[in-house]
Amino acid sequence: MKILMIEDNESVCEMMSMFFEKENWKPAFSGDGKEGLDLFLASKDYWDMIILDLNLPSMDGMQVCREIRKISMHVPIIMLTARDSESDQVIGLEIGADEYVTKPFSPLTLMARIKALYRRSRLGSSFDSQGDERFDIHTGHIKISTRTREAFYNGNEIESLTPKEFEIFALLAGHPRQVFSRDHLLTSIWEDPFFGDERTIDAHIKKLRQKIETVGPQVIHTVWGVGYKFDDNLSSQEEKKQ
Repeated sequence: MKILMIEDNESVCEMMSMFFEKENWKPAFSGDGKEGLDLFLASKDYWDMIILDLNLPSMDGMQVCREIRKISMHVPIIMLTARDSESDQVIGLEIGADEYVTKPFSPLTLMARIKALYRRSRLGSSFDSQGDERFDIHTGHIKISTRTREAFYNGNEIESLTPKEFEIFALLAGHPRQVFSRDHLLTSIWEDPFFGDERTIDAHIKKLRQKIETVGPQVIHTVWGVGYKFDDNLSSQEEKKQ
């Protein structure tokens, strides 16, 4: 795995370098936000994973994340933060980070998060397409390919889905009208047990809905007090009520 770690704490970088070396991964390190972004832009298709600190000189992690997402919606991003602030975590997820890890963290915990996120981001490449069948999830209006990680509404592509947004969408669309609690979504898509805030799901659903609405009516609905469900057969009036 080729990892770009943008982190200004040299001790953290040295520690993680040893763990990466044991896995035979190929890491690069930068202690400056602007420099780290330039490293990414110089070889944007090279990196398999971005580990991004929130507090950085020159350009903070939020800015770096925004700039990376303008170029690539697919490279997985784990954000590191020393702030135990729910709002910072939610904002980070809303602008495109796939996960966050709060400092101080255990190296083993971060390694587990990296491996799990990488596995999920690569699931599409292991899907064995049979014959001319391109899509393995079909509903009335939605077609999804977990091999190519593409999603379409009536033939119009739902663009720029992050790895987590795609996984949430595929899970919901693969079980139409089934209600999923936030806890169920967290344990299905994140590591189990998930040591974080349930609002993580809300942040990803919000961004996913915005992207769906660029091509068609909303198909992810809130079941108040329970969670979320996929249904692309509701009438416009019913959709507004949701």
